[in-house]
Formats: sequence, C-alpha cells, structure tokens
Amino acid sequence: MKKIAVITGASSGMGKQFLETLQDYGSFDEVWAVARRKDLLDSLKAFCPVRSVPVDLTDPLSFEVYRKLLEEEKPSVDLLINASGYGKFDAVTDTALSDNLGMIDLNCKAVAAMCQLTIPYMPKGASIINIASASSFQPVPYICIYGATKAFILNYSRALNQELKDVHVMALCPFWVKTDFFNRAVGDNPVVKKYIVMYDPESIVKKAWKDVKKKKDVSIYGLVAKGQIFLVKHLPHGFVMKTWMKQQGMKAK
Repeated sequence: MKKIAVITGASSGMGKQFLETLQDYGSFDEVWAVARRKDLLDSLKAFCPVRSVPVDLTDPLSFEVYRKLLEEEKPSVDLLINASGYGKFDAVTDTALSDNLGMIDLNCKAVAAMCQLTIPYMPKGASIINIASASSFQPVPYICIYGATKAFILNYSRALNQELKDVHVMALCPFWVKTDFFNRAVGDNPVVKKYIVMYDPESIVKKAWKDVKKKKDVSIYGLVAKGQIFLVKHLPHGFVMKTWMKQQGMKAK
C-alpha cells in the first residue's frame, strides 16, 4: 500500500512551504498536491515525488474527483494538510458576493470535505493539519468573513481531534505571514494598513512540524501572536474590535 501525504493549496504560500519541507516530518512514497493550476503543481516534482491533482475546491465536483482517486488507489494517507484558502480585506458590502461565498466554500466547506473523504484512508498515527489563523480567536471588522471562516476551522479541528481515536488533528493559527495571500486579499485602496509584525512562512511551518509531532491541537508561532491571542481571549470583544479599528485608522461605531 502506497504511503502518501495530501496537501491542498500546494502550489504556493504555506502549502508549498509544507511540501518543500516534508522531509522534516517523515518520508512518503508520493505527495498528492492539490490546487487549481496544473503547471504550478507539476513544477513541484523537483522537490519530491508529486502527483498533481488540479481541481478547484470551490467546485463540489472536485470532491468527486478526489473521492474516485482515493477509491482507485486505496492509499495510506499518513498526512493531510489543508492549506488552501483565501481572504478579502474590505467591508462585506464592498466585496463581491462571489468572493464572500467563495471564502466560505474554500476555507470551510473544502476543509470539511477533504477531512471526511480522507479519514477512512488514514492509518493509526496519521495526522491532519488545518490552517486556521490568529484571527480565529476574535471578530475582525473588515476581515469579517475571512476571520469567521478561520474561527470555524479552529473549532472544527479541535473538536474533530477529540472525535478521532487514531488520527491526530492540529489547527495551525499563524499571524500575518509573508506570502502571496496578500496579492488577492488587499485591493487598490487597502482598509488594513498596519500589520504590527509579518512572519516568514519558513518559521511558522518549522514550528508546525514540531507541534504536530508533539500532538498539540493548536500551533501558534511568535511572541507577538501569542501575546495578542492571550489578550483577545480575556478582553471584551467590543474593546478588541474598537482597538483594531483605531489601529487601522478606521472609525468604529
């Protein structure tokens, strides 16, 4: 039986960083790299044995493609990383409905589908890493839907980790990360102007590998990130939101 890892969003950003450093976690016969663009996925073969799975996870038909692939190959999926996702930083009413619903489809529905389809093929001791966000812990005006989708991922992952006896699930909650994510998230007139600190994906992924081996259910990198998450857990969310708005130069109610 072929031992594989499955990584969504593998063609760029955090997903690509995980794929490039997979040897820090373990060895695999093959990596199933899932993303929309086949050319970018094929380029990953320079790093490890890759099977390109070019699908758009916002399209429900993609789950049937993946389901059939699992049924045909019957692999041992020792690692699943759900790294696909996107955000739009703007007022909800100034963001296209297609984008608002697309965030929910990709950030929430696709993660739930990939987990449910994959778990039956995961052996005892396998792991799932779902990428959430530091924004999972607080309501964030002007990143409202993106933050809410990541809150879903955090709570879903932690609860799923309790449900599964043989598979470990960890939510990765990064702060701001230097990736191509911002090319899509930020428009011509950005509403988010201050980022306090921007971490490198290499550092976040390196810690994630350590944390998943320790069977942690949440992975957080960086003192600033840990400090902010601690504060927003204990402060009234009304105060937290007003502080965020003031920090970004926006007027709160």
